[in-house]
Amino acid sequence: MRILLAEDEPVLAGQIRDTLKSEGLTVDIASDGAEAQYLGETEPYDLIILDIGMPIRDGLTVLRNLRTGGNDVPILMLTARNDWTDRVDGLDAGADDYVTKPFHMAELSARVRAMIRRKAGKSNPVFTKDEVSFDSRTNQVMVNGVPASLTAQEIAVLSYLFHNAGRLVSRTELSEHIYQYEGDRDSNTIAVFVNRLRKKLGNDLIETVRGRGYVIKAAA
Repeated sequence: MRILLAEDEPVLAGQIRDTLKSEGLTVDIASDGAEAQYLGETEPYDLIILDIGMPIRDGLTVLRNLRTGGNDVPILMLTARNDWTDRVDGLDAGADDYVTKPFHMAELSARVRAMIRRKAGKSNPVFTKDEVSFDSRTNQVMVNGVPASLTAQEIAVLSYLFHNAGRLVSRTELSEHIYQYEGDRDSNTIAVFVNRLRKKLGNDLIETVRGRGYVIKAAA
């Protein structure tokens, strides 16, 4: 799952990025509002974390512009301001959730996970199909109750497919959601990751629709 983090404080941005990356999420950072709006308009994200007090263009303006342009990606607002009217303005402008600085990283991570699940229409953080289960809170994968050892990119592919269970996902879409903005998005490597997942988790978990992509069907 790919996140856009719009935060102009380098230390805080690095802390948030490292926390989310340690949980298997791909994170792009925008250091000002203009860059945040450009990336939000041109790149496919699963969630945007947007600070209100951004240089060049403030976060509320970016939020309004994205929503006016039809962008419906979940947006979590960050602010150091204590005025409750800021929260009201953000929510009325289309924000999905709000966190006031300072905050605990664990709370931010939990809110991010919950928002991504809501977007996928999932309430249970544990995804299952047949003998395979995937806990999106810990990235633990179990096969018949036994932990499976997966690489970070294998988990990224599995997570995206589980969050989009029942929907056909192309190689291109997968590569756009597991690699960073300036990363080498080689969609051909997706087939390698899927083959590895089948060897570790069973051949029936991920179905291939030839020439179109992959799908996990009937996931809970």
